[in-house]
Amino acid sequence: MAGDASFLAHALEVAQAAADAARAVIVPRFRAQDLRVETKPDLTPVTEADRAAEAAIKAVLRAAFPGHALHGEEEGREGQGDHLWLIDPIDGTKAFVRGYPMFSTQIALMQRGELVLGVSDAPAYGERAWAVRGAGAFLREGAGESRRLQVSDLTRFDAQAAISTGNLKSLAADPRRWRAYAGLVQRVGRIRGYGDFLHYHLLARGAIDLVVESDLNILDIAALVVIVREAGGVFSDLDGQPVDLATRSALAGPPVLHAQALAAFTHAAV
Repeated sequence: MAGDASFLAHALEVAQAAADAARAVIVPRFRAQDLRVETKPDLTPVTEADRAAEAAIKAVLRAAFPGHALHGEEEGREGQGDHLWLIDPIDGTKAFVRGYPMFSTQIALMQRGELVLGVSDAPAYGERAWAVRGAGAFLREGAGESRRLQVSDLTRFDAQAAISTGNLKSLAADPRRWRAYAGLVQRVGRIRGYGDFLHYHLLARGAIDLVVESDLNILDIAALVVIVREAGGVFSDLDGQPVDLATRSALAGPPVLHAQALAAFTHAAV
């Protein structure tokens, strides 16, 4: 609908501005000698940069959409309604703390339960990807021009194919699915563990062909779901279920490869 497209275009501008605000907070603190780091109850780190970046993002979103609900990594959910912004100010805080550039800011919009917009900004790595429903996915590297993203056209797992993984603890604890994963590994030319934002950016640009993860939460992937889908890929959990707020695993790739991998995992689970 034209009205919906206009709203999403405006929402994307706001999300980009929110990512800019987070970047302004995060970049000066990256590799800072006096960075304060705490440990959360789940034993993961949190820094002053995480909290300040989340506050900066929320300030931009609230100014533009005061009636929208917000769900941030550091402060949880605020509000209810048809529009829910999902925010991870620094996805990859461990990398941020240890001084390497594999972290990003993730901002997504869920509209009536459907993910419709995503911005994935990796300031230290030097790229930003974004997408809105029905309008394609795009990537900008550094200060360069943006380019449209498209997943690879591979249709089988062979020596030309590459798989990337993130966390696999739960998958490794399931012997049948672990064997299914091993079967995929034996068929492809490369296995990598790019993790976090990076393997989804690579997938969306056609540089790798499948992403498998078994231990995550929706804030890690919400924006990336929209980006991969708008680049022509399929994104589900390892059971083939649509991504929602309860999602804890990911299987993403070009349609044919996703279907083949899903068949391997679901058959193994029977």
